Amino acid sequence: MRPQVLNREVGRNTLLLLASFLLVAGGNATFFSKALHAFPLTGRNIPALASLALTFFAVNVILIGGVALGRLTKPVLMLALLVSSLTAYFTDSFGVVLSEEMLTNVAQTNAGEAVDLITLRLLAYFFLLGVLPSVLIWLTPLRWQGWRHELAARAKLLGLCLLGIVVMVMAFGSFYASFVRAHKSLRTYANPAYFLVSSIKFIGGKKQPDGSGQLAVVAPDARITAGDRDRELIILVIGETARADRFSINGYERDTTPRLKEAKAISLPNFWACGTSTAVSVPCMFSSNGMGRFSLNQAGSEENLLDVVQRAGVNVLWLDNNSDSKGVALRVLYRNYRSPEINTVCDSECRDEGMLVPLQDYIDSHPKGDILIILHQMGNHGPAYYKRYPPAFEKYRPACQSKDLSLCSNEEIGNAYDNAILYTDHFLGKTIELLKRNDKRFETALFYLSDHGESLGEGGVYLHGLPRAIAPDSQLHVPAILWFGSSYDEVDLPSLLRKRSQRFSHDHLFHTLLGLLEVRSARYKPELDILDGCRKRDRGGPA
Repeated sequence: MRPQVLNREVGRNTLLLLASFLLVAGGNATFFSKALHAFPLTGRNIPALASLALTFFAVNVILIGGVALGRLTKPVLMLALLVSSLTAYFTDSFGVVLSEEMLTNVAQTNAGEAVDLITLRLLAYFFLLGVLPSVLIWLTPLRWQGWRHELAARAKLLGLCLLGIVVMVMAFGSFYASFVRAHKSLRTYANPAYFLVSSIKFIGGKKQPDGSGQLAVVAPDARITAGDRDRELIILVIGETARADRFSINGYERDTTPRLKEAKAISLPNFWACGTSTAVSVPCMFSSNGMGRFSLNQAGSEENLLDVVQRAGVNVLWLDNNSDSKGVALRVLYRNYRSPEINTVCDSECRDEGMLVPLQDYIDSHPKGDILIILHQMGNHGPAYYKRYPPAFEKYRPACQSKDLSLCSNEEIGNAYDNAILYTDHFLGKTIELLKRNDKRFETALFYLSDHGESLGEGGVYLHGLPRAIAPDSQLHVPAILWFGSSYDEVDLPSLLRKRSQRFSHDHLFHTLLGLLEVRSARYKPELDILDGCRKRDRGGPA
């Protein structure tokens, strides 16, 4: 039998109002917290903030009430509560927002990464704010008075909500003007309103490129001149979630990069990412368009850097210890190193250095042509930073040993994060050793850069993925490292050192690699080549 309280039939509008109240009150702690920070609870702000809460409530009633009709009433309200509970968890716990970019990232998350995000706190949010109220909604009998009456009642309710919004905006015009213009980022924390808008954009947009369809050819004139007799061996390492300010080679007080210092690698300390997620940054950095004109839709319909250099005659290999290449390596030789069946360096998880094991055989099996190898790291992928390095690299203690960051202090989180940076330094050191062993046969070089950065609790924000317009520098300021072998004598190192503090970004990768590989094309822009003006003779320029 149903509990007595649930034996009474209630109207659909009543259920809509109750569910909307729970959505606003239970799922928006971060939204109201940030609103109070922007507009302190003083005498003048109290009525304006009260109106904001009512307006936000009315907006949610309108958004959900326009769909939750007839037999869809219960399913729509339950779905809204379940999704809102998960959105509330990630927003409250990490300060992230579920933007279109973040939803793209979520859609491309593999099972291993998803497991790292499941915590007891997440389950508590899901049960208390999602499952429990959904069960109560399902058990509540609804009164039905025919479509004409139901639609008229719903239209009246939504009309009253709209009228209420207009009245409150007019009554507190200066407050709402400030809210909209000076505090635009606040709306990204509105749950589930912002998630719904982002979902519509995500569903309407194109996802990760799948290689199907006709591709627009980029730099069809790309070629390596016949007179180029020197062979290049370039290893490009794409880091994951690394911050520039946690590399001691950039001045960080902890010695997190001893091997890079020993190798006399050159750091570019003023380097900035295209986006705040792997799903955006990786395709963007290999695009010729630059972040100003980049879109995932366009990236999936045209060639990228790897297509260009491969067509010019370069042997290209992509090894991946991350989720995947995000569509970049669809037309080059690709190998996934997340499995112990392929990666021979695995303990609790497969390590980045396992990607180095097969490289000498690959190099030896290609006696002709330049070689470009891309190594896509697991790096510092969070929130389980403690999993990203072998136990021998736990130098900084106590290190957070939980994927639920709320159980650790910021110091413990930072310790685990720095240990993972130390392991990346070890991995890069071993990569340089491999290049040194091939110095006699090739002009060798290493280029390392991270896809994006990470928030480690600054301002209550963790992880990454905030919209670029409101993202903190910690999510965009990334490390970038260059190293050249003894046989690569075309680079004037003093000139490079003089310009190392200039501002660079992912936009420079396309043109810098064309220059390193001596690929000539009219698409090449010397002003976007990091080494422009640092070569002993002109190389890689346009035909």
